[in-house]
Amino acid sequence: MGEEILPFLDPLMGKLLAALQSSPRNLQETCMSAIGSVASAAEQAFIPYAERVLELMKIFMVLTNDEDLRSRARATELVGIIAMSVGRTRMEPILPPFVEAAISGFALEFSELREYTHGFFSNVAEILEDGFSQYLPHVVPLAFSSCNLDDGSAVDIDDSDEDGNVNGFGGVSSDDEAHDEPRVRNISIRTGVLDEKAAATQALGLFALHTKSSYALYLEDSLKIFVRHSTYFHEDVRLQAIIGLKYILTAAHAVFQDHNEGTVRAKEILDAVMNIYIKTMTEDDDKEVVAQACMSTADIIKDFEYIPIEPYMAQLVETTLVLLREESTCQQTESDSEIDDDDAEHDEVLMDAVSDLLPAFAKAMGFHFAPIFSKLFEPLMKFAKASRPPQDRTMVVACLAEVAQNMGGPIAGYIDALMPLVLKELASSVATNRRNAAFCVGELCKNGGESALKYYGDVLRGLYPLFGESEPDDAVRDNAAGAVARMIMAHPESIPLNQVLPVFLKVLPLKEDHEESIAVYSCVSNLVLSSNSQILSLVPELVNLFAQVAASSVETPEVKAQIGRAFSHLISLYGHQMQPLLGNLSPTHANALAAIAPKS
Repeated sequence: MGEEILPFLDPLMGKLLAALQSSPRNLQETCMSAIGSVASAAEQAFIPYAERVLELMKIFMVLTNDEDLRSRARATELVGIIAMSVGRTRMEPILPPFVEAAISGFALEFSELREYTHGFFSNVAEILEDGFSQYLPHVVPLAFSSCNLDDGSAVDIDDSDEDGNVNGFGGVSSDDEAHDEPRVRNISIRTGVLDEKAAATQALGLFALHTKSSYALYLEDSLKIFVRHSTYFHEDVRLQAIIGLKYILTAAHAVFQDHNEGTVRAKEILDAVMNIYIKTMTEDDDKEVVAQACMSTADIIKDFEYIPIEPYMAQLVETTLVLLREESTCQQTESDSEIDDDDAEHDEVLMDAVSDLLPAFAKAMGFHFAPIFSKLFEPLMKFAKASRPPQDRTMVVACLAEVAQNMGGPIAGYIDALMPLVLKELASSVATNRRNAAFCVGELCKNGGESALKYYGDVLRGLYPLFGESEPDDAVRDNAAGAVARMIMAHPESIPLNQVLPVFLKVLPLKEDHEESIAVYSCVSNLVLSSNSQILSLVPELVNLFAQVAASSVETPEVKAQIGRAFSHLISLYGHQMQPLLGNLSPTHANALAAIAPKS
C-alpha cells in the first residue's frame, strides 16, 4: 500500500499494539510481522509509534526459554525494520542495547533467531553506514560462523516403531514388505540452516558495502566465503553470494584506492568476480541467480568504465548472445516438466536483466560498440515480434533507447528497422510501453541523423495524443515532451514550431520524470537565447513556466541556472513590458525567479 496506509495508521496501530500485549505467543509473532509491514509502508510517518514499539521489543529481545525464541526472532527483525523507517538520526543514540541483546541471542543455539539477527544487523549497517564500523568486530565473526555451519544434510534412519505408524501416517502403505526395512525419513536438508546461511551471506555483503574501507580486515575471508557460496547447492545462498561479490568489489575499491600494491589485489578481485559472473550466466540453472549476475555485471561496467573490463568483453558478448538466444543452462526447461506462472515471471526478470547489459556495453564503449551491437541486434529483436507479450516488446524498446543514447551516431543504420516498432509502441495500451517508446523515439531522432528525418512527421503524429487529456500518465507525457525537445534540438528547421510549441509548453513543467529536465529545459532556453521568433510569441507562458521551475524543490541548480539565463534574456529584450507579467506571479514564484536570474 505504501503511503495509502496513512489514513489507517492510527486505528491500525492501536489494535496491533493492544493485541501485541494481550495475546498468546503465536499471535504476538503475527502482530510483530504486521507492525513491520506497517512501518515499511508508513516510513517517516511511523515515527510517533516507534518509541512505544521499541520499548515493547526490549521485553521480547531478552526472552531465553525455547518456546519464546521464535517471538524473540520476530522482535529482533522488527527493530531492524523500524530502524530503516525512522532513520539514522533517531536510531543511532538508542541502538546499543538492542545490538547487545541481538548479539547475546547467538548463545541460545536457535537457527531462526540467528537468521533474523543477521537481517537485523544488515538493516542497522544500512542506516549507520560508516557508523556501523564499531560493531564489525562483534558481528562479522557471528556471520562467518553461520556461513561455515555444517549443512546437516545427513539422512536420518528411523528404525523406531515397527508397527507402521511412523510419524502418525500409519497404514498408508498396503503392502507388508514396507515394514521389513527401516524407514528413511527426513531426507530434506535442514532448511533452517539454509535460511541462516543465506541471511549471513547477505549480511556480510551489506557490511562490506556500507562500511567500505573499514571492512579491510574482513575482506579476504568474506571473499573466500562468497566464492564458495557462488556454487552452493541451493539457489537462495548462491543469489546472496552473487550480490555480495559486487559489494566486496566496491569495498575493495575503497580499501585499495590509495596504495600501489593494492591495485594489483583490486585487479585480482575484479578478475575473480568477473569470472564467477560469466560462469554463472551460462552454467547456473536458476534464472533469478543468473539475472542477478547480469545486473551486477552491468553495474560493474558502469562503475569501472571500459579499460578494466576490456579483458572480459569477448566472453561477456558471447554470454549475452547465448542468453538472448535462450540457450543458457537456466533457460533449458525439461519438456516434460510443467511450466508454471512463476516461470514466465522469472523469464521476464531474466530478460530484463540481460537487456541491461547492452546499454552498459554502449555506455562504456560509445560508438565503438557498433560492431558488437550488429551481432546482438537480431537476437534482441526476436523479443519485439508482435507475438511476444507487451513486456518483452517494451524491454527491447527501452534497451534500444539507451543503446542509441550511449552509442550515438551508429544507431542511424538501424532507424528503418526500428521506427515501425517504436511508432506502434507509442500507441500501446500499456503506460510503460508508451513511456519507453516516447523516450526511444526521441533518442532515435536525436542520434539518427539524416536517416531519422523522413520519419519526423510520423513521429510528431504518434506523439501528439500523449500530450492531450486522453493520456492518463504523467511520466508518459514527460517523456513525450523530452522526445519533442530532442527533435527540436537536432533539427529545428524540420519542426513546425508554430504548431508544436504551444502544445509542448502547455504540458510543462515536468511532473514526474525529471530525468527529462535537461533535454526539455535546454531546448526551451536555447530557443529563447537564440531569440527564436516562434517562442517569443509565447512570453506569458514562458514567464509562468520559468517561475514554476525556479520554485521547484526537485529541479537541479544546473537546470535552474539555464532557465535563469533565458529569463534574463527576456528581460533584456522586453524590459518594462515584462512588469505586468511579473506582477501577476505569487510572491513565492516571483522571489524564486529573481533568485535564479544572473545578477547583471
